[in-house]
Amino acid sequence: MPTFIYEAMDSQGREVKAEIEAASEKEAGEKIRALNFFPTKVFMKGVPAAGATAPTATRPKPAGFAFGFGVGSKLLCQFTRQFATLMDAGLPIVRTLEILQHQTRAGLLKDALLEVKEDVEGGSALSEAFGKHPRIFDKLYVNMIKAGEAGGILPEILLKLAEYMEKSQRLKQKIIGALVYPVAVVTIAAGILSLIMIFIIPRFEQMFHEMGMGAMPLPTQILMGVANTIADYWYILIFTPLFAWGAVHYIGKTPKGRYTIDLIKLKFPIFGSIVSKSAVSRFCRTLGTLLQSGVPILSALAIIKNATGNAVVAGAVDRVHNSIREGDTIAEPLKHSGVFDELVVNMIAVGEETGELDKMLIKVADTYDGQVDLLVGALMSLLEPVLIIGMGITVGFIVISLFLPLIIFMQNLTT
Repeated sequence: MPTFIYEAMDSQGREVKAEIEAASEKEAGEKIRALNFFPTKVFMKGVPAAGATAPTATRPKPAGFAFGFGVGSKLLCQFTRQFATLMDAGLPIVRTLEILQHQTRAGLLKDALLEVKEDVEGGSALSEAFGKHPRIFDKLYVNMIKAGEAGGILPEILLKLAEYMEKSQRLKQKIIGALVYPVAVVTIAAGILSLIMIFIIPRFEQMFHEMGMGAMPLPTQILMGVANTIADYWYILIFTPLFAWGAVHYIGKTPKGRYTIDLIKLKFPIFGSIVSKSAVSRFCRTLGTLLQSGVPILSALAIIKNATGNAVVAGAVDRVHNSIREGDTIAEPLKHSGVFDELVVNMIAVGEETGELDKMLIKVADTYDGQVDLLVGALMSLLEPVLIIGMGITVGFIVISLFLPLIIFMQNLTT
């Protein structure tokens, strides 16, 4: 009877390697499971491990690698939470990666996890294996994993990383959610008004001419002029927003352009405050999480510089990095940045003095997350009446402009 070599996990998550006799690979798997083991590899003795049940051969990469598709933050957040939970339960890294790889839907992340598992099995550190996939795992992610490996607290670091990503995801969703309603309303309203201008207004204009009306009232002249312009140059309505978006996107690729665009975002009423407080919250939470994970402060600041999402805040972080490298404090350069207010600066200064900078940064982030929630609510409360009033004024202007000539015409007939 053939002999099969197998690798399996017992009920405690420990790895087991042994041999078993069976008539086939399927029977070998059944016998292994009967021993309360979970087989990860099963292959006939004398046959290379590539014939194992859990194949280790590198799979062809999906089209996402060729076209640069990434992994959504929601999916990565879910993976990190599952990874942290399994590691906290005591499962070995390879077994954890195998479980997550099998349950992940086909795509970029699934194939990357297979390669990460193979690298770890080959002796690579987890952070090193993750670092080979920068499109999925950024510097922040990799460096926190590296800090967890160095300190022997990888499960704890993964839990912190999962919490950080979940809070960042919730904040991002709140901001996006606040913009969905007004954008949808404005888009639908613009479409309806464009149809009215192109198809309805010209019919009224033709009717007025057929009725032999003379000079039109000023509101009607304005409405007719706008309608004729839109009807004659409708393509401008389509290409102007696309051109504007392309110009902003192109300018944003240059350092000065990116800085200018981000600075303008910070100056908008209410919306600018949301952007500013969100960037400050991300800075504080990221730095606090990295410091709690044992990452040196200079390394942490170098990571955060590319993770703030705002060039103005990134410039302030760069000045903080240079200040600390020269032996100064964090609070002083933040004070002169124009982005961080007195509350943040004072709390960070207290954190430096008490030696609890990481905890203070997390508290600041929590405080600012609460303020962002309030500002998002205020923005929604302000936008709804503004949109309603704006639509009412627009519709009222159109109705008055169309019926005013008819009223004047009827008055002329009765006199």
